Amino acid sequence: MQEDFLHYIWQHKKFDASNLKTTNAETVSIVSVGQHNRNSGPDFFNAQLKIDNQLWAGNVEIHIKSSDWFLHNHEQDKAYDNVILHVVWEHDTNIYRKTNTAIPTLELKAYTFKSALKNYRQLFSKTNKWINCENDFKSVDDFIIQNWLERLYFERLERKSEDINQLLKTSKNDWEAVLFKMLAKNFGLKVNADAFLSMANTVDFSMVRKLQNNQTSLEALFFGQADLLIGDVEDAYFQNLAKEYQFLKQKFTLNNQNITPVQFFRLRPPNFPTVRLSQLASLYHKEQNLFSKLNNINNIEDFYMLFSVQTSAFWESHYTFDKVSKTSKKQLTKAFIDLLMINTIIPIKFAYAKYRGKQVEADIVKLMRHISSEKNSVIEKFNALKKVSTSALQSQALLQLKNEYCTKNKCLQCAIGNTLLNK
Repeated sequence: MQEDFLHYIWQHKKFDASNLKTTNAETVSIVSVGQHNRNSGPDFFNAQLKIDNQLWAGNVEIHIKSSDWFLHNHEQDKAYDNVILHVVWEHDTNIYRKTNTAIPTLELKAYTFKSALKNYRQLFSKTNKWINCENDFKSVDDFIIQNWLERLYFERLERKSEDINQLLKTSKNDWEAVLFKMLAKNFGLKVNADAFLSMANTVDFSMVRKLQNNQTSLEALFFGQADLLIGDVEDAYFQNLAKEYQFLKQKFTLNNQNITPVQFFRLRPPNFPTVRLSQLASLYHKEQNLFSKLNNINNIEDFYMLFSVQTSAFWESHYTFDKVSKTSKKQLTKAFIDLLMINTIIPIKFAYAKYRGKQVEADIVKLMRHISSEKNSVIEKFNALKKVSTSALQSQALLQLKNEYCTKNKCLQCAIGNTLLNK
């Protein structure tokens, strides 16, 4: 039995309220169950109850056992002085306020509907299930699922906004600098995300602005700060970058001693850090005021055009500095741009709109529905239960659902879980 379930029972009146009595045989009539409080303090605020025909207005506290009141030291906390009813599953002791006055107690076990208990036990029965509702997920109406997923997607965006706001503080409120750091991180993909971000954190964005007209200088800056211009490589391109980097290092007093090393291991050659850093340099060489441009477009095809960049010429025949490969254009693919949209562009557009007090939810939903669903084990398992993810909005929402609700057993705070409990 979870305390959250008792909250659910009380909030949704999943009990026979026609003949309620306290443990001292006082009659209880519910005018209002109150407002559910998910923060510290009593569980329900502003409830209205008639106890022995006396109308009371105040708060309701809920516990599994009455003795939990003392376990949590509520008798010493003035925040609980206005509790008018203690709702418990099992009454095992009388409880008192800080003023030593008794608080009426309602033992809910005797009044709860059997159907609610049955659905609860079925949902939380442990039989090595991937998620609690996997046996019933397909029975939930599509409208309920899709509406919940849209809410979950924006919940995920809100969390990402917090990270962006932290970057904004460390970037002197420069949104272009925040975008650069986020793009650098996501150009590194999962393997080199931390390494690329640590490189970007060593570079004041004013340097990027000053060097944007010279792609070689940008590459020298990025490769050098990523500690990739080391060793003896007898190639004119490498030596030119190394020479340029030494000049920039002295000019800008650069330091890269504490960066996270980049990795090549277990990466497909097109995702090598050398290739991705060259593409990042090409993007900033091609586009001035990138952040402003991103905020002025909302058509997915315009984003694909904006990010249509490729490496410098050297990398068309190389993946590393010291080995020639088959010649090929190494342009950002649509799939890679989709990842940038999901993990960088749309989150930063959302965060910036919030910063300015603007509403962009409709535009964001439209964009995300034009981006294909991500492919990973979580999305595959949900789709195996029921085909629910056809766009990036849904796949991102399903990740939020799995990580923040399913894994944490927060079924009672989930629209899908609530639907199954209300069967």
